Amino acid sequence: MGFDPGSDHPLGQKRPDLVTTPSVLPLAEVTLEALRAGRLAWEDLRATAETLRRQSAVALAAGRKPLADNLARAAELTAVADETILEIYTALRPRRSTADELEQWAERLESEYGAPLTAAFVREAKEVYAARGLLRSGERAAV
Repeated sequence: MGFDPGSDHPLGQKRPDLVTTPSVLPLAEVTLEALRAGRLAWEDLRATAETLRRQSAVALAAGRKPLADNLARAAELTAVADETILEIYTALRPRRSTADELEQWAERLESEYGAPLTAAFVREAKEVYAARGLLRSGERAAV
């Protein structure tokens, strides 16, 4: 049976067969009892790229494009280490990065992680920051 983003939402209730953990445990096995018994790893509490892509399709079908875009980028970022995501987050804060540094992040997202949507987001931020004077113009002054 296929997935219909218009009628299969919420996934956990209407299509739990489509929701698994990164270690491929079915949703029904993600319980507090299983956690207490040690049958779940912390990774099992994370959303998979496929679930996030399906949630993105649901949001798009509901006319919520910005949410769909965010979920699609989140799906890409499941392949990126938490530490790297924090580095990118820090780089995207106003006045933290130069245009070249943001472009390097975008290129890395595309080449290393296969994340073109997130790379486009970083490039868009670079352009907006440039227009609004929010890029780092040089070394920060000593505090």
